[in-house]
Amino acid sequence: MEMLTVRNAFLLAGGLGLLAVGAYAAFLIYGRMVETWPYEIAERDGAFELRIYPALRVAEVTTEGSRRDAVRAGFGPLARYIFARERDGRKISMTAPVTQEPVGDASWRVRFIMPSGYNLDDLPAPAAADVRLLETAPTRMAAVRFDGGWDDARFTEQEQRLRTWLAARDLAAHAPATYAYYNDPFTPGFLRRNEVLIDIGAG
Repeated sequence: MEMLTVRNAFLLAGGLGLLAVGAYAAFLIYGRMVETWPYEIAERDGAFELRIYPALRVAEVTTEGSRRDAVRAGFGPLARYIFARERDGRKISMTAPVTQEPVGDASWRVRFIMPSGYNLDDLPAPAAADVRLLETAPTRMAAVRFDGGWDDARFTEQEQRLRTWLAARDLAAHAPATYAYYNDPFTPGFLRRNEVLIDIGAG
């Protein structure tokens, strides 16, 4: 009985190991398939970076509620827009990250960045009135990356780290912090990438 128990334990450990390897492989394949935000790195200091972003075409909605509820509420209409669920025309490829930033005291702006091949005139008009298309201005952003799962406490902690890093360089924020989610909800926590970004102006 004891030998069977040990053998089963080894089989279970091996199975879990194969699942982890499979999840990691799927993550790598998915990461190569999804276009990510384009930027140049002007400075890197451990987990911190100063980045230069070009003008970006985005689709956005404004939602209310907690951080988690608001990003989920915003994801739905944006996903229906890019996957042509409520409009005519072709689908638009998903990109990463999905971003979220506060608007006032109780609202959030949730954005999908459009693929680099699109201009505003190329994008199909949204069917839903709450989905807006716009182009952002080129700018510089400070960023801190952290891996794993996220919650309010982790984002608050990382934002404070980033603001302290900026203050040490006499750099001022030009807008509220932006929170960036790079992975879908099915990605294992240890493979997830999250970021806090703060706009510091074109410079």
